[in-house]
This record gives sequence, structure tokens and C-alpha cells, in this order.
Amino acid sequence: MHRIVIVGGGAGGLELATRLGDTLGKSGRANVTLVDRCPTHIWKPLLHEVATGSLDTNAHQLEYAAQAHWHHFEFTLGELVGLDRASKSLRLAAVLDAESREEVLPPRELTYDNLVLALGSQTHFFGVPGAQANAIPLDTPEQAEKLRRRLLQTCIRKGSKSCEINFPGVVNVAIIGGGATGVELSAELRRMEKAFRKFGLHAANQESDINITLLEAGPRLLPALSPRVATITTDLLRKLGIQVSVGDPVTKVDRDSVTTKSGSCVPADITIWAAGIKAPDLLANLDGIEVNRINQVKVTRSLQSQTDSNIFAFGDCACCSWKDDRFVPPRAQAAHQQAAFLAKSLRARVSGFSPREFKYSDRGSLVSLGAASAVGNLMGGVIGGSIMIEGLIAKFMYAALYRKHLATVAGVRRMLIDSLVHGLRRVGMPRVKLH
Repeated sequence: MHRIVIVGGGAGGLELATRLGDTLGKSGRANVTLVDRCPTHIWKPLLHEVATGSLDTNAHQLEYAAQAHWHHFEFTLGELVGLDRASKSLRLAAVLDAESREEVLPPRELTYDNLVLALGSQTHFFGVPGAQANAIPLDTPEQAEKLRRRLLQTCIRKGSKSCEINFPGVVNVAIIGGGATGVELSAELRRMEKAFRKFGLHAANQESDINITLLEAGPRLLPALSPRVATITTDLLRKLGIQVSVGDPVTKVDRDSVTTKSGSCVPADITIWAAGIKAPDLLANLDGIEVNRINQVKVTRSLQSQTDSNIFAFGDCACCSWKDDRFVPPRAQAAHQQAAFLAKSLRARVSGFSPREFKYSDRGSLVSLGAASAVGNLMGGVIGGSIMIEGLIAKFMYAALYRKHLATVAGVRRMLIDSLVHGLRRVGMPRVKLH
């Protein structure tokens, strides 16, 4: 039986495994295996809500083993550490217990006929002194939970001493990076702040209990979107009381401050790094696989590695040309389109046909700005241009993106049930997690 191994259970990898399992796996034409170092999946664009307590990971995570059972593929827990292209095998590290560090699973090898790399991305600190040691990234649910606990504990500590003389009750938060993650996180922090004040967890006698500074090295926020969207977003953030700094790169991150190129020193009880991404360093050491300067696998238009036609890569860990010397951007919509393409391409390959070329279609982008607002642009295929949207309509469409992802991997019925259950749970619960 043809063996297809997919490494990485992010939005794209999980969708591809589900699509192939429902077709090739169910019919017995191929053995489909998904490999991931974590046992559960959560949609990465939701991590900023996890970090502010607006979303409970336990309620929204999906277990790979259950998904594999329901959709006719296999799941293997483990982390990719090596590749042998000659024998078409990959090596997985031992799985250790998180607390005792005892070995749960030994190192193993898996063989494949076609390997798909969907390892996503990780934070790129760009060599800024102190950034990796003193700033919290937002790549994984564990990091998001760490940030949430840090925010909660800092607010409680400062709030309890706010009545003392000469003790500042304000919590200073510096967010480095004015892309979608930084913008959404800064707006979501305002919702968290209101909830903390409401439930008495931070009661400083200040107009704003959390002082948020958003720093972007480039000339404007949201460089991947249109200037008009960036301008509207900047105005809305400033109305929320968020300080926005652009065109002044960060040069140093200390434990309690951030220094910029202009010499400005921004106080920071908590520093969050959302300034850039790169593919995992592992990819640069995989048996001759050719990568670019940020470790992305160089692929052809059919998403096959330029080094080995039996290896595919897509999503944030792949460098795929698009048009006008540009490359497919690292967005969730790109991973979704590539997963759908590869599902058809790999089915054709199993049947003996050659893969076709992938064509990316930019359908616009949306950015969440808190509880009841969003802003973005939709690419209008009918009118031949883009449509600017904001407010409640944009917020509704932003929320629908996650529901669409859930419907793709779990089915429409389960998506509707999930929406109803979570809607009912929120009726009698605080809007943010308070412990």
C-alpha cells in the first residue's frame, strides 16, 4: 500500500491528513500517517485569545488520535529529528513525560513513499540582544498559557499594592511587531483589562490599568495589508488607548524595558515578541533538502521539494513562488488552499498521474480588534478589486474563518454542535479566564 507521511498537525497538515484519510485511507488505496510532537491541535490564529484568557484551550483543542480514528488515517506522536532520503525513512525522537522525564515512547523510524512537510513556523528574533531571553513569543498553546498566567499574576500583584504610596499600579506591556498577531493581541488585552477591573483583580486608580505599547520597525502597521487598512487600524488602536510606534526598530530587550534605535526606552513589565517568523531550524539539516535564508523548503509550483520529488512541503515552512517575483505569503488561507491542492495532487500521484501546478488566490485578510470589531479587505473576484470592510460585519466574518476551519476538519454537523455548546457555556461564565 502507498505510504504517505505528513509531518506537522497544524491547520494545513491536519486538513490534508483528514482529506486524504477520507479518500485514500477509507478506500484502502494508501496508508496515511500524521506525525506531530503534541497530542492535540488548536488553530494557531486563536493563540492571541488564549494568551488573554478569552479562549479556553481545553474547550477548543482537537485530539489527533480521535481525529485519526474518525477519518481513517493513523496518528504517531513524536518529533522529527532526522531524514534518510535514500531509504525513504524519517527518524522520530523519544517521547518523554513532561514532569518525570521518563521515556514514554522510544526513538522510532517511519518509512514513506511520499513525505509531506507541514512544520509551520517559529518566532524569528533577528538577533536582537535580550529578545529571546526576556520576551515571550506566541508560537504554541504552552507559550500562550505562559503569557496569560504572567499577565494575570502581574495584574494581581500590582493591583494589590496600588493603594501604597509611590507604588505604580499600572502594568506596562510592550508588544514588538505590528503584524496581525501584534495588532490583535493589543486589542484583545483591552478586553482582558475590562474583565480584570470588573472582577476586582486589578483595581488601580488609573484611567487605564494596562499601558500597552505596540512597536513596529517598518513605516506602518500591518505591512502585508493595504495602507488604508493600516491607517484605519492605527486610528482604532489609538482610540483604545494603545500607544503605536512605527519606523523605530527595537535594538535591545531587557527584563523591564525595551530600547529602540532612536534611543527611546519603553518600560515593560511584560514584553511580547510578535515581530517575525522563520521555519524550524531542523529543516536546514534534513539530508540535503534545499532551504532559503529563513529555513523554508524551496519547492516547485507543484509544492515538491526542489531536491527530492518524493518530498512535498507547504504552509509557513515552504517557499513557493507566486507571481511578479513574489512568494506565497505565510497565511492560514494559503495553507488551506495548499492542503486542498495537495489532497488532489497526492490522490492523482497514487493513481499514477503527474502533479499539477499550485495557483494561489489572495482572498483578502481580516484583523480582529477586540470583542465587537474587526477590519480588513476582501478580494472581490466579481468586481475585480478589493472591498474594504470593518465593524460588526467584519467581526462576524472573522469569527466565521475559524468555523470554516472546524467544518473542514471535523464536519459541518460537529462544527454546528461545537458552536452551540460553546455559546451556551459562555452564558454563565466570565468572558476571560480568571485563574
